[in-house]
Order: sequence, then C-alpha cells, then structure tokens
Amino acid sequence: MSQENTFRALGASEPVVRALEELGITAPFPIQRAAMPDAFEGSDVLAKSPTGSGKTLAFAIPIVETLEPDEARPSALVLVPTRELAAQVAEQFEPVAHARGLKVGVAYGGVAIGPQAKRAKESHVLVATPGRLTDLVERKLVSLKGVRIFVLDEADRMLDMGFKPQVDRIVRKLTKDRQTMFFSATLDGEVGVMASSYTRNARRHSAVPVEQIDESEVEHRFVPVTPENKIETLMDLLNGDRGLALIFVRTKRGAERLETRLRKNGVRAVSLHGDKTQQAREKALSQFEAGKVTTLVATDVAARGLDLTRVTHVINYDPPDQGKDYVHRVGRTGRAGRSGVGITLVLPDQQTDMSRVAAVLGHADEFEREGMTVAPARLVYTSRRRSSRGWGPPRVRRNV
Repeated sequence: MSQENTFRALGASEPVVRALEELGITAPFPIQRAAMPDAFEGSDVLAKSPTGSGKTLAFAIPIVETLEPDEARPSALVLVPTRELAAQVAEQFEPVAHARGLKVGVAYGGVAIGPQAKRAKESHVLVATPGRLTDLVERKLVSLKGVRIFVLDEADRMLDMGFKPQVDRIVRKLTKDRQTMFFSATLDGEVGVMASSYTRNARRHSAVPVEQIDESEVEHRFVPVTPENKIETLMDLLNGDRGLALIFVRTKRGAERLETRLRKNGVRAVSLHGDKTQQAREKALSQFEAGKVTTLVATDVAARGLDLTRVTHVINYDPPDQGKDYVHRVGRTGRAGRSGVGITLVLPDQQTDMSRVAAVLGHADEFEREGMTVAPARLVYTSRRRSSRGWGPPRVRRNV
C-alpha cells in the first residue's frame, strides 16, 4: 500500500488509525480519499455517494478529529432518513469516536424517548431521524445551539419519504456559521436545489459504490405470473437452491399477509415494515442476519440502508415503480464480490410498465426471454416553447 493511500495521509490521528485497524479497515475507499481532505479543512461538501461507497467514514473520521471532548453537546449532527440507517451510522461512529474520547448518541422513533434524550444531551455526535429529533427539540430535551458540523445523509431518500419540511425546520435552528456535508445518491433536480440552499461554496465529489452491482455477478430474471399462481411460483423459487432471500412488497399490510402465508407453507419468514416497533424490527433483522429465518419480507422504506452481504436472492413480489427502486432493491444482493439473483414477478397488467423499467436498465433481453414484450417508450408532452415568432409546438421528451 502506498503511503498516500492511508488514513494517516488523509489526516487521521494514531488512535483513530488503530481503531480502524482493529476493525480490519486499513485503506480508504475512493469517496473517503476524495472528500476527507475538504472535510478536514472545514469546507462544505457535496458528495454523490450511494449506499455501499464507504461514505459514513468519509464524514465520521473528520468529525471526530475536529471535535474536542470539552465542546458543547451535541457539537455534530448527522441526519438520516430511517431508524435502521441511524443505528448503522451510530455503530460505525462508535469505535473512532471512542478513540478520541467522544460520545455518540442516536435518536429515532419507536422506542422510549427519555433514555434517548438523556444520551443525546451527553453526546458530542448525535445521529438522528428528522421526526424524533424534531420531537426532542420541541420538548426542549435537546438543544442544537452548539452544533457546528451538520451532515445530511441519503438526502434523496429524505425527499422521497417527505421529510423535507422537517429537515428545513431543523436546519433553520442551526447556526449559519457551520460546516455542512451533504451525501446523496443523486445531486440532480430537487436534491440539487436543496443541496445548494444548505451549503456554501461546497466542494463536489462523486463516487460509485464499493459493492456496486456487478452485472456479471447478478442474474436478472423477470417471471410472468397470474394472480392464481403467483404465490405458488414464489414458493417454487424459495424452495430452490438459495441462501437468504429478501422479498420486496409494496405495502405494510402486504408484508404481514405474505409473511403469514409463507409461514403456513413452511417457510421460515419474518416481515419488516414501518409499523413494527423498533424492538421488533431489530429482532427481525438479527434473526435474518443470523440465518434463524431465511426469508425477510420488507417494504422499500424499511429496507432502506440495510447492508446485508449474505443475501443470495432478491425477489420483487410487487414490482418497483421506478428504475432507481429496482436498482436499490436488487443491489441488496451480489455484494462484496458474491453472486446473486434478482427476480421480479410480473402480473399481466404490470408487464407494460415493468418492461419499460427493464429496458431503461438494460435488461430488455432478460424480459423478452420469458415471452413478454418490451413496450416502446412513452412520449410525454410538456409546456410549449415561446420564441420571437410566438408560441411553438409542445416540447416532447421520451419517458419510461
């Protein structure tokens, strides 16, 4: 390893480097090499960095190296969209923060607020979801006046989940003289507008996931089904040669119903969705990760941020609406150099929309291989153009 490709070269102290080495982390990932120097300088950072890119340490290491134990608490705030991601980020913070004598607190819904409030007030770094943090602040259980470093993680999901009004209110309570680091899978459109409003003269960086889907390692399948044989087809897939299977459904109620049906058919299954208590969610995940149950039925929101390397099959029981959702779902398999299978069950009335998603992602051949037809892209008419010659015809853009 070259001397330049080390955490020491990027500015990490010896205690932090030793803490990383104890975890088996010795070389920085691309997003860490790119973003950490600017983060250490105190500059605002805009990073296009999806799940699996190593982004958490890209902001965690500069934060713990910048803060001092005798500072206001909390001095750093990391805002994330889901409970699971909050727990994961806090867990990654703990070793490097402990190395410098700093405390990390985590705040999310679904558990008692009192113990979280006490820990949050004592913590130098607070990792929180927007809803629970808003509750803590409004009850005056936590003050954000001392926060001088702010991180918004998975900003695109914040928007997708409708958290922008809460995030805006939280940001207005922070000092303008702060460092802001903004991490998102995309920096286009509304996400880009939000990024510009939260940051000042930000340095931009981009990285692909370290465990990005390798098309040669992930098999993509689209299986035509009918309402009558859909569950039977799913059972055939689950009874085949596989490891852990992650099944995506559209609704919380659908997750519960499918879990019940699978259990009745002898499949060791558990569901994960937003209506479960945090204790139940953590239990479901631990059972799945340990292999005590081999099938996890989840909604998109519940599965956001999960980092499960042993999943061999992702099954879209309910097809995703958009290409980015398909990529996120199937990206839960084929990780860390392992192979995987992504399977989508497609009802007759879903074939047109799903075929367009498949085509955009480059899987039209796999879709047609099952005897289904790929529909042509839709033409969407938008606003008319005005010029010196008057109003022109509507603009046409190709949509899927």
